[in-house]
Amino acid sequence: MTTVKTFVFNPFQENTYVIYDESKECVIVDAGCHSKDEQQALVDFIESNELQPKLAINTHGHIDHVLGNAFVKSTFNVDIAGNPEDLPLIQMAPTQALMYGLSIDDVPTIDKNLNEGDVVEFGQTKFKVIHTPGHSMGCICLYNEPEEYIISGDTLFKGSIGRTDLPGGSYEQLIDSIKNKLLPISASVKVYPGHGETSTIGWEKDNNPFLA
Repeated sequence: MTTVKTFVFNPFQENTYVIYDESKECVIVDAGCHSKDEQQALVDFIESNELQPKLAINTHGHIDHVLGNAFVKSTFNVDIAGNPEDLPLIQMAPTQALMYGLSIDDVPTIDKNLNEGDVVEFGQTKFKVIHTPGHSMGCICLYNEPEEYIISGDTLFKGSIGRTDLPGGSYEQLIDSIKNKLLPISASVKVYPGHGETSTIGWEKDNNPFLA
């Protein structure tokens, strides 16, 4: 069984996840740690739980989700994984940062491509990769089928959906991704989004106004 630890990082209040199982191996999803305090909080948690980071995964390439990429790559000596369609966004991160009054010096590239149907494995855990373009061209979700939860990034939020007015966004494509790739999943599946509270697929089917 996995444990999902949530950190809320950076001025965008982005959810960074550390996911680990009994093996003590873990993955870091959407490393958004930017300040020294945020970076230290992440390190302290990983060290205090004696975890072994194996991979850093980006659900997509927008600035709030990649602010900590360089830090986790250098600190834990892990590869950065993500969908290659969002590589241009990741490479634009310094420009994105300046638009919001932030700065980052180093932007690691994607070391490991994650495409539709790929499987991420660490310890005793497997995540299926679901490509859900719409918020950006390279958005992905990570589905842990045996434990019935999904890391949805900025594709699906509790009662809302990701923005589609940013580079690479498409409202029609996002709705299509959600309705055809996420909603068919079991209603009991828990949703861990890129911002805000957790939800379930069933709750979103019944209550999300964008999916009526």
